[in-house]
Parts: sequence; structure tokens; C-alpha cells
Amino acid sequence: MTSTSNSTSAPNPVPAPQLEFVSCPHPEGQHRMAYWRWGDVQAQHVVVCVHGLTRQGRDFDRLAQAMVLTSPVPVQIICPDVAGRGQSEWLQNPALYQIPQYAADMLALLGQIQATLGLDRPIQALDWVGTSMGGLIGMVLAGQPGLPLPVPIRKLVLNDVGPAITWSSLQRMQSYVGQYGQYPNLDQLAAALWDLSQGFGPVLPEVWREMSSHMARPASDGLMTLHYDPAIGVPLRALTPEVASAGESAMWALYDQIQAKTLLIRGGQSDLLTAQTALNMTQRGPKAQLETWPDCGHAPTLSAEQQMAVVTSFLWGN
Repeated sequence: MTSTSNSTSAPNPVPAPQLEFVSCPHPEGQHRMAYWRWGDVQAQHVVVCVHGLTRQGRDFDRLAQAMVLTSPVPVQIICPDVAGRGQSEWLQNPALYQIPQYAADMLALLGQIQATLGLDRPIQALDWVGTSMGGLIGMVLAGQPGLPLPVPIRKLVLNDVGPAITWSSLQRMQSYVGQYGQYPNLDQLAAALWDLSQGFGPVLPEVWREMSSHMARPASDGLMTLHYDPAIGVPLRALTPEVASAGESAMWALYDQIQAKTLLIRGGQSDLLTAQTALNMTQRGPKAQLETWPDCGHAPTLSAEQQMAVVTSFLWGN
């Protein structure tokens, strides 16, 4: 891991997030999804931040704190652990580890957030920040006007993801997702994760260690391992170029229907989101505002001060 010349000092402290759970239906029953809530539980402005394929909701700790501190109105930041990750339950059927189930889970989550506010306090603004897989989920929700969202998504941040994902990056993910071992301590776990995460760009060692601490769970004999269900890789490894191409066509159709004001962040060295796809995204559908960060690949952590400032300025601006 490397440091950056940009300041990445932690924001002023805000109260720690609350860990909460929501029951989500699936075709064979139901499962519990965990989520982390920052900010004001009664705030009617909600920002949902959803992580990438093998990550979890605490990836957004620094960004969530920055959003709470800079928002001009009371806000609550909701950071779910997608099913099979973090504090969420693992699914019995690995075939369910796919975007349609994740999107349905987010609808259940938003229904619970609205129920917590009560009928007399409807959600007034809903924003979405999605890294990689989290961005795909956001596109599915924002691109289908008939879905039972409390309110339409107002602003959408897509962090290094679009409707078209390169086959080479999918093959790279097929090679490592679910293939993890056990580690004697957090430092070795963090180092192993960093070997897979060079595309995240410059991250201070202490920030990476903190992020990695949320990626760990106890294993046998006092060792530790990664937090996620290895079976999340099963649907990924079943992908073929033909299936991926069909999925790309469906995602472009959804993207073209998005009405939310959209910010697209691209790591300049990304192997997942090409420069051409990013350009296309600025010219069709919501005509995303594009930010390219040359020192990152797939995908920026949104943890450095300048990165967080781009996101908060977009969310709170006109």
C-alpha cells in the first residue's frame, strides 16, 4: 500500500454507526441483511452507499462521516453489508448471489428505513453511492421507474462501473473471488488483501489497516479469515462471454432510463470500466458527469479528502 501527497486525515469524529438488520425475502425463504446507519435516524434525506463484490459496508466509514459533517440538512447514511458479506447472513443457494436478489434486498431495506421514520415523515430525498457491484445495483433501481422505491433516486454516484464490464476483468475476478486462506494476524490479512487491491489507488497504511479490520472474521485455532461467503463466486464463475454480453445489453437499457443526476467516477487505470464506455455514459441516458482519477484503477476507495470532496460536492450541490 502506498501513501498519497493529498491529505487523507480523518474527518472530525461523529458518533459510531448503528448496526441494524432487515429481513429480506428470497425464493426459498428469507435472510437477514445487516446495515450500518450513520447520522440522524430521523433524517428524511437518505444516502445509501453500497460496496463492491467482495467488500462490505464499513468501506464507507470515512465518506459517511464526511457526508454527515458537510450535509446542509440532517442526513442519514445507510451502508449495507450485501447478503453473504460482513455481518449479513449467508445464502443457502449460491445461485441467489446475483444482482436481482441484491436489488430486491435494497427495496426491503428502504422499506424498513421509511417505516422507521413513520407515515408522517416520508423520505424526501434518496441518493445512491455505489462502488462496482453497488453501482450495478443502483443502476437497476434507478433505471426501472415502476419499482416501489419510497421516492425516485435523486442523485446517483457510480464508482468505476457502467453497463459494460470488460471480459478480462470478469476473468480476473473469477480467478480470485472466494479463493482465500487463513491468516495469523490482521497485518498479514491486510497485506494479502492489498495484493489484490492495487487498483484502489493511493491509500495510507493506517487507513488500509482500518479498512481491512472490517474484512476479517475469526477462523479456527486463533487464526482469522475473510468475512464473505466463498460461494459468492459461484455465479461469477458460471458466466460465459455470451451471458455477459446479454447482461450488458440489459444494463444499457436500464442506464438509458435513469432520470437521476449521475456522477461517474473512473479510475484512469481501470481494467473494468474502459474510457470508451465512460465516454458513452456521458452521451446517453442520464449523461453522467465524468470524473477520471489517473492514480487509481478499479476501484477508488473514496477515502481520501479530495475524493470525498468530489462526492459530497456533487451530492449537496445543485
